[in-house]
Amino acid sequence: MTDTVSFGYEDVAPEEKTARVRGVFSSVASSYDLMNDAMSGGMHRLWKDRFVRRVKPRAGERILDVAGGTGDIAFRMAASGASVTVSDINPEMLGVGMERAAKRGIEGLTWQEENAETLSFADAGFDAYTIAFGIRNVTRIQQALCEAHRVLKRGGRFFCLEFSTTLWPGFAEIYDAYSHKLVPKLGKALANDEDSYRYLIESIRRFPDMKSFEGMIAKAGFVQTRVEPLLGGLVAIHSGWKI
Repeated sequence: MTDTVSFGYEDVAPEEKTARVRGVFSSVASSYDLMNDAMSGGMHRLWKDRFVRRVKPRAGERILDVAGGTGDIAFRMAASGASVTVSDINPEMLGVGMERAAKRGIEGLTWQEENAETLSFADAGFDAYTIAFGIRNVTRIQQALCEAHRVLKRGGRFFCLEFSTTLWPGFAEIYDAYSHKLVPKLGKALANDEDSYRYLIESIRRFPDMKSFEGMIAKAGFVQTRVEPLLGGLVAIHSGWKI
């Protein structure tokens, strides 16, 4: 049986997805935050604030923020005094993050190019692992979750913020129409890149539902897994502990 993974609505070879995802984020890096505002009406900022409150970063902790690219999550956590390492597979996204950090005078962050499926970090080195709006773009999601478990200390915590499937009657249909018809047009107007934003929307549709993804987190070895749906599940915060 051929080993394929989803790239939006297409099924492609794993190596092809990795390369094409790199291409998407190389293309959208400079406009990524503008498009997040446009696509979510600015609500992504509130979701990220809530996410970091759930993580509860503390001074002296070592936290790994995976797919952290432009620094949105890391900047929020750094204010706590935690030592944050920002990793991303895409150097252009990291470049945008480092430039933003310099402009804001945020120091002390470590920036590192990494593949979430094959992290270079030693076992049991971090107190917390975060990934926000990045896991659905990983080629082998289960492998990335196992890597998250590996690099966490005993007692370490895993937190993931990701789009999911809203359960609110009527809202799902409205959002589906908006995202498929309007978001690619916003991508064309604001970033001159309709195809990349069409992929980003399609990738949400192919991502496992909340219960299924929670099962994948448990399969990786995490316990006390929990899901907190936002907007009825349009976005969800998943968490778990390593013991």
